[in-house]
Amino acid sequence: MRELNIGHPTPAHVSLAVVLQVRADELQVLLWQRADEPFAATWSLPGGYLERGETLERSIRRHLAEKVDVRELAHLEQLETLSDPERAPHEWQLATAYLGLVPRDADVRVPPDTDWHAVDALPPLAFDHEAIVLAGRARLRAKLSYTNIGFALAPVEFTISELRDVYAAALGRDISPTNLQRVLLRRGVLESTGRLRASGPAGGRPGALFRFRTSTLEVTDQFAVLRPPGPARLPAA
Repeated sequence: MRELNIGHPTPAHVSLAVVLQVRADELQVLLWQRADEPFAATWSLPGGYLERGETLERSIRRHLAEKVDVRELAHLEQLETLSDPERAPHEWQLATAYLGLVPRDADVRVPPDTDWHAVDALPPLAFDHEAIVLAGRARLRAKLSYTNIGFALAPVEFTISELRDVYAAALGRDISPTNLQRVLLRRGVLESTGRLRASGPAGGRPGALFRFRTSTLEVTDQFAVLRPPGPARLPAA
């Protein structure tokens, strides 16, 4: 471990964000290309240093707004704090990571040095950011089983087929739309809008439109567990 020449060593503290959105039918994460060393030109999670008198949540919201122009998130929660003294090669640094979710239909315009990347096909990332991205995906997948967190990924209104596509992309496997509808309605997560989605150019039966009952995170089944890959189902209600 590097030597510190101060009486009471204090590490630098940064806030980072794993911002996820379902795009092109796959779960993608927002990455920023670093301009400076260490890891210049390497992709990394957006974030930056905590300023004096600033809370961690205020810090990450500021960095997202200033660096990658993400100002509105449907959901934001603290993910983990990383404290390995050697995690940054240039300084002693703590990092507190957040999980942020953006609805599928949100048009997030990002600067030229920022882009979306499939979580299943990440480029080489700076620091320990790959592990943080995967931890964010794991947190999301777990919460899709026992909370209503799907509200933060889905459009305001959707057909069950459209919602199935969102869940399947986030979970990385196919899901029965019938089972999804049954479970979420039984848990009181969804409600009907009473309207229909107009048929597309190919025709077909108009789809009933639903919405999440609330856009506040709620535990809907505290005993739910993720099922292993196989015939894809959500946990029974």
